[in-house]
Amino acid sequence: MVVSRDWQEVSVLECILGSLQMDVAVENVPERALARLNKSKIDALIVDCDLDGSAQFLRELQREHRHPNAAPLVIMGSRHRKKDLEATGALFAFDKPISVEQAVHTLSAARNMILDGRLRYHRAGLEVPVALSCNPRKRVEAQLINLSQGGLQVHSDELFETNKPLQVCFELPGTKHAMKAQAQVAWRDSRGNLGIRFLKVAPRSQRVLQLWLAQQYFAN
Repeated sequence: MVVSRDWQEVSVLECILGSLQMDVAVENVPERALARLNKSKIDALIVDCDLDGSAQFLRELQREHRHPNAAPLVIMGSRHRKKDLEATGALFAFDKPISVEQAVHTLSAARNMILDGRLRYHRAGLEVPVALSCNPRKRVEAQLINLSQGGLQVHSDELFETNKPLQVCFELPGTKHAMKAQAQVAWRDSRGNLGIRFLKVAPRSQRVLQLWLAQQYFAN
């Protein structure tokens, strides 16, 4: 979302962001932008520091829980009005009038951060068997429900100790790689569903998992 009423600069941003395959919403009143942030999922925010009310808007953003979905933050403005990066909490900044080359570089970096965040938390649904073992003599068969870089959700009707570290083992569809990881149960419900968090994954397995998840994300 772009918060500005400088339509000449907004049109430049829309052109650049469109070339990066990013949809753009524009708000020219900070109060309306704040209300929209509280109701909608926003991947990134570009704030014009020359806009009246922008200083208060940026202060509101820094209040706890006000903008969990509005990162990364990019600020723009004339050299004498642009706020200090650290003071605003912004990760990127550029001057007005906008240099297309600088804006492309900055917004490309912001886009990469957005994509990294999406992939990190993306959960792919799949149904494959998974083996859970707390020790060499105790092995429980479960059904994998969904998977992310940080862990997985499984279903099992068998009971086992959930407060001990365990090893998970399963095969990723379409690969010849057997995923093995040290993990722990983060939660369990009364229906046999368990949320499992990875504690340690071998670097090669982590890379295979990241690539596989990225393929599933872009295939949707």
